[in-house]
Amino acid sequence: MALVRNPLFARWFALAGARNEERGNRDLRRELLSRLSGQVIEVGVGTGLNLPHYPASVKEVLAVEPEPFLRTKATAAAQDAPVPVRVVDGLADAIPVADESADAVAVSGLLCSVADPQAALLEFHRVLRPGGVLRFYEHVVSRDPLFALAQQAEDIVWPRLMGGCHPHRDTLTSIKEIFTVEHVRGFRFPTGARFSPVGPRILGSARKVSR
Repeated sequence: MALVRNPLFARWFALAGARNEERGNRDLRRELLSRLSGQVIEVGVGTGLNLPHYPASVKEVLAVEPEPFLRTKATAAAQDAPVPVRVVDGLADAIPVADESADAVAVSGLLCSVADPQAALLEFHRVLRPGGVLRFYEHVVSRDPLFALAQQAEDIVWPRLMGGCHPHRDTLTSIKEIFTVEHVRGFRFPTGARFSPVGPRILGSARKVSR
């Protein structure tokens, strides 16, 4: 992951994330995590903004976060979570658990910033039990060709300013190469963000099937 040690960006990220909760992200997080159960791994937990929204049917959340400042914030947030949460150091392509040990993996705003999205997705596939679920909420390349061209141009500078975030990734296609997507919806966040390179979003669920 790109955001392993980036204290300045991590602090900005914590502030910006809190503001976006008031703009509608809170409801999207609830949708992302609804009806999950059993053992869940959240990769790239950040400051822990998803943690308040896990349903009681979840037995435990293993929250993986490599950036030290964000991991400290997530550890504090875990104390007030409605389900047991264990915060650990780890990478998206090197999750510290055994094969087939999770019922679900949850990610939000992660696959844009990992160095190798396919390696991360293969790691999610490894840790999921057969039939396990991947929940994802990510910003992606736009379906509008002109906007996508603008994202491609911004992708030169944007990652250097935003902790390795790439606004031009076709994340849904990457997910489909490894998982079976069961449902997904696309939208813009916030609704009026016409010019934000990270405005186009997807939220959905995919399942691990025999390969």
